[in-house]
Amino acid sequence: MLTASALIAVPLAWLTTRADIRGRRFFALLGVLPLAVPGYVMAYALLGATGPRGALAELGVGWPPLSGYTGALLALTFSTFPYLFLNLRAALAGLDPALEEAGRALGFGPWQAFRRITLPQLRPAFLAGGLLIGLHVLGDFGVVSLMRFETFSYALYLQYAVSYEGVYAAWLALMLLALTASVLVVEARLLRGLLYHRAGSGARRQKRPVRLGAWRWVAYGFLVLVGLASVGLPVGTVLFWAGNHAPDWAGLAEALGASVSASAPAAVLAAALALPLTYRSVRRPTAASRLMERAAYFGYALPPLAFALALIFFSLRVTPAFYQTLGLLVVAYALHFLAEAIGPVRSALYQAPPHLEEAARSMGRSRLRAFGEVTLPLLRRGLLVSIAFVFLSAMKELPLTFLLAPPGFETLALGTWSYAREALFGQAAPYALLTMAFAAAFVGVLLAQEREEG
Repeated sequence: MLTASALIAVPLAWLTTRADIRGRRFFALLGVLPLAVPGYVMAYALLGATGPRGALAELGVGWPPLSGYTGALLALTFSTFPYLFLNLRAALAGLDPALEEAGRALGFGPWQAFRRITLPQLRPAFLAGGLLIGLHVLGDFGVVSLMRFETFSYALYLQYAVSYEGVYAAWLALMLLALTASVLVVEARLLRGLLYHRAGSGARRQKRPVRLGAWRWVAYGFLVLVGLASVGLPVGTVLFWAGNHAPDWAGLAEALGASVSASAPAAVLAAALALPLTYRSVRRPTAASRLMERAAYFGYALPPLAFALALIFFSLRVTPAFYQTLGLLVVAYALHFLAEAIGPVRSALYQAPPHLEEAARSMGRSRLRAFGEVTLPLLRRGLLVSIAFVFLSAMKELPLTFLLAPPGFETLALGTWSYAREALFGQAAPYALLTMAFAAAFVGVLLAQEREEG
C-alpha cells in the first residue's frame, strides 16, 4: 500500500517542485484533488466503471470487474496518496539545492545524487505521510466492505452488525487498537534523533528547474494519467451513472439534511472543546495540558469502528438512553475530529500577542472578560477554519455514522455506501456526487489556508 502510494507521490512531488514543466501549480492541484474523493466513493467509482455493464464498457473499453485485494489496493492508493504527496512536496520545496550541487561536484550523476542525497533528506516526510496513510488504511471500512476484502475493520463490522457477536467484535477492536499503537510507536522510533537542518552559515541557494529534455513528454503523460485515474475516473463514473438514473430528490434532500444536522453541531462542539485545550497548552503549558492535547490526537488515530464500538459499550452500560441518538453521533464526531480543530486554533493563538490580554487585565478586566474582549476576536479565523474542517470531515464520515446513527437516519455517506454495496450504481450516484462536492469544499479550505500561510 505504501509502496503503491510512493510510486505515485514521489515522482509527482518531484515533477511539481523541481522539473522544468509548464503548469506545475495545476498539476500540484491535481495531486491534492483526490482528497475530495472519499475512499468509499473511489471504490464505488471503480466498481461502477469496470465489468461488462460499467462505464468503461459503454465507451468500448473492456475491463474486468475490480474487487477483492486488487480493487481495495487501487481505491485506497488513489484516495490516500495525496497525504504522502503533500508532505514530500513541502519537504522538496524546503530542501537546499546546494546539497545536491555538492554531490554533483563530487562526481555523482543526477540519479545517484537524488538517491544518496535527496531521498535521505525526505525521510521525515515519508514517515509523516506514511503514518497518515497507515492509520487511514487500518481504520478504513468503506473501501474494504465494498470490495469484499476482509480486514480487521471489515471483520469487526461483520461480527457486530451481522453476527451480533459483541465479545468477539471487542477482541477484534482491541487487536486493531494494538496494531494502530504499534504503528505510532514505530513511527516515533524512526523519527528519533533525525536532524536535517543547516549547521553552517550562508544563504540558501535558489532552485534551478531540472531540464527534462525528451523526458518531458513522459512526465506530462505520467501527470495526465495520475489526474485521469484519481480524479477523472471517479467524477466521470459518477456523472455517467447519474445521467442514467433519475435522482430521488426527496431522499437526497433528507440525506443532506441528516448530514448537516449531525455535522454542524459536531463542528461547533469540536471547536468549543479545542479552544480551552489549546489556550491552556499554548499560554499556560503544563504536563497535564500537554497530555490532554495529546489525548485528542490519540482519539483521531483510533480506528473509527473501534472508537464507535467503545462508545456503544459505554453508552449501553452507563447511559442507555443515549444509545443510538443523534447526540451520541454528534459527540462521536466531535471527539474523533477534535485533532483537526486544534491545529488552526493553535496557529491563531501563536499569532495573537499575549501582551494585549495582559494590558486588558491591568485595566481591571477579569481573566475571562479580557480573553473574550481581546483574544477571542483574534481567533475568529482559526475557529472558522476549525469548524469548516470538522464539518466537512464529518459530512463524509462513514464508519462512525454506520454504527452510531439513530434508526432510519441516513446521511450522504450512508446513502452512497448502501446503494453501491447492492450494485445500485445509478441510485448511489447523486449521493456520491453531493459528497464529493462537500469534500471539494474541504480541499478548497485546505488550499486557501496553505496559501495564507505561504
